[in-house]
Amino acid sequence: MDALDKKIIKVMQNDFPLVAKPYEELADRIGISEAELLERLKKYKQNGQIRKMGAVLGHYTAGFSANVLCAWVVPKEKMDETGRAMAANAAVSHCYDRTTTPEWPYNVYTMIHARTHNECNAIVDELARENNLDRRVMLYSVKEWKKTSMHYFQDEKIAQ
Repeated sequence: MDALDKKIIKVMQNDFPLVAKPYEELADRIGISEAELLERLKKYKQNGQIRKMGAVLGHYTAGFSANVLCAWVVPKEKMDETGRAMAANAAVSHCYDRTTTPEWPYNVYTMIHARTHNECNAIVDELARENNLDRRVMLYSVKEWKKTSMHYFQDEKIAQ
């Protein structure tokens, strides 16, 4: 990524301007044309450097106040199949393969969001049935101290 790419990423990861021509305003902040900004964003998407752009729901204020990190024991030979199946569930926001230890055999982690603990439990039960899994631990969120998206190139001095 060159210096202009980094400037674009820095601007795009912040709040989106609520104006008639947001991309024009963002391009002005960077010092390029709207057409160049849109072309570079299109290139980033095609190259897989960005996945998506969209609104972030304040899930607590929208009523999704039950959140559980569920750690699963998934047989290695079923890892990809199970991971894809769990990730396809709309209630699952994150799904990861993690390293295990002898004391902690859980290798797949899913973050599940619902309105109530009972709804979370039902989703976890459904995932277990669908994937033929019986070993899991559920870790409910108690308090949130921080939740934010990563911001890249923030501390980096970028040439003009």
